[in-house]
Amino acid sequence: MADNLSEALKKLKITSTDSTADSLDGCLDCLLQALAQNNMETSEKIQKSGVLQVFASLLMPQSSCTAKVANIIAEVARNEFMRNPCVDAGLIPPLVQLLNCKDQEVLLQTGRALGNICYDSHTLQSQLINMGVIPTLVKLLGIHCQNAALTEMCLVAFGNLAELESSKEQFAYTNIAEELVKLFKKQIEHDKKEMIFEVLAPLAENDVIKLQLVEAGLVECLLEIVQKTVDSDKEDDIAELKTASDLMVLLLLGDESMQKLFEGGKGSVFQRVLSWIPSNSHQLQLAGALAIANFARNDGNCIHMVDNGIVQKLMDLLDRHVEDGNVTVQHAALSALRNLAIPVVNKAKMLSAGVAEAVLKFLRSEMPPVQFKLLGTLRMLIDAQAEAAEQLGKNVKLVERLVEWCEAKDHAGVMGESNRLLSALIRHSKSKDVIRTIVQSGGIKHLVTMATSEHVIMQNEALVALALIAALELVTAEKDLENAQLVQILHRLLSDDRSAPEIKYNSMVLICALIGSEPLQKEVQSMAFLEVISKLRSHENKTVAQQASLTEQRLAVES
Repeated sequence: MADNLSEALKKLKITSTDSTADSLDGCLDCLLQALAQNNMETSEKIQKSGVLQVFASLLMPQSSCTAKVANIIAEVARNEFMRNPCVDAGLIPPLVQLLNCKDQEVLLQTGRALGNICYDSHTLQSQLINMGVIPTLVKLLGIHCQNAALTEMCLVAFGNLAELESSKEQFAYTNIAEELVKLFKKQIEHDKKEMIFEVLAPLAENDVIKLQLVEAGLVECLLEIVQKTVDSDKEDDIAELKTASDLMVLLLLGDESMQKLFEGGKGSVFQRVLSWIPSNSHQLQLAGALAIANFARNDGNCIHMVDNGIVQKLMDLLDRHVEDGNVTVQHAALSALRNLAIPVVNKAKMLSAGVAEAVLKFLRSEMPPVQFKLLGTLRMLIDAQAEAAEQLGKNVKLVERLVEWCEAKDHAGVMGESNRLLSALIRHSKSKDVIRTIVQSGGIKHLVTMATSEHVIMQNEALVALALIAALELVTAEKDLENAQLVQILHRLLSDDRSAPEIKYNSMVLICALIGSEPLQKEVQSMAFLEVISKLRSHENKTVAQQASLTEQRLAVES
């Protein structure tokens, strides 16, 4: 065999220029046989022989040898060490050209060859995209959808290319959505559906393609799969149910596709998704809650859903997951409630429905994602709701847990949200009882630290809460404010040119309130505040300049 191979390689090099198809055929068959017996060793010999360069000239659409040449290239490119040599031999351009030919065997082997050469290389895949293979392959899928091997080749190629961001814009200009949905409807076998799913998922990350898939009828296919597989305990069905419901949620992430499916809350898709929430399948409960969270991305949808009873459905779902519940379902249901609580008109309705109490059942959770959503939901609910803020702010268990989470250094999100909720309880309740509860639970130092946050919005929230503390309960908080070095921090914020105007303004308001305390007033006097504040009288922001004049007068009177 080895002799035959060496002969064939020699002959190929000599005869490729002026040979007849017959004389080449035998050589190519010999190579294919050798590759079938020992691919790696044969590939090495092919590389050393210099025959790869010869292949570039043999890849002609009209030649009867082309399919075999492409097959040999596909086989050698299964080896990683052969991929660069194939590129260096200039094989990619003629192979790409061959994707326009009509011969199905040539198309199949060409697709395999390109797929293997470019396997796992984003650089080469980008090169293919730039050479325009995407519209060509989509067209092939439409023309040859009866040919199972070619269809599979196209799907594998789409799966690889769709991972690249640059491909999605090109896919969006083709009718890929229509072709894939058409193909999907014909599939019975699980593996084939799975292959199409693997292409759909990355493509559906693009908002334009999301809408195209919705318009091509993908949602109806997905709902049908859910209906068929929901009660099955077969492994394939469980996998299909998960993939279909996950993809459904992904389609709802696009604003246009989501709004199209919501249809003013009357859409059959929206109604069907609602029925998933009370289901016994955790996967469907999860997908249902995530879908509601996605539908709840604008005020109109949120108001409609709250008026039509969605809150009770979500609270019932949460109730099923309090003890040893499914964390992903808890997280999804809390996400939905948080989004629904954003419109002002929904807050009082949700509070009277008992959402705060339902959410507080998860205070014991040790799962940061659940903690994060729980905090966000409560913060949304109490926004401008004084009574609810007071009730929650006097809840010692809640406040103690918040103070504990304010130290969750491993979980910046939970830490940030806990600080923001502490501040919100004070800002929205303006209640002395709430301030006393927070002081007794050790929350003051966290609000002072929050005033140094890198986020202006959080600094501001902290300063406003601290100003309320100083105005309403200065004596109670005095010691903690002193220990947390609030006066030094305010001096730093006022001296720093990078501080936002509102930070400077609120820092001065706070200074005026703090001088009602003897020890804090002494600190203020010892730190030459007047010097810093007199400079701010000429600040470009009028409000800051006015507050600087007022603060200067107050400090002058007190000194």
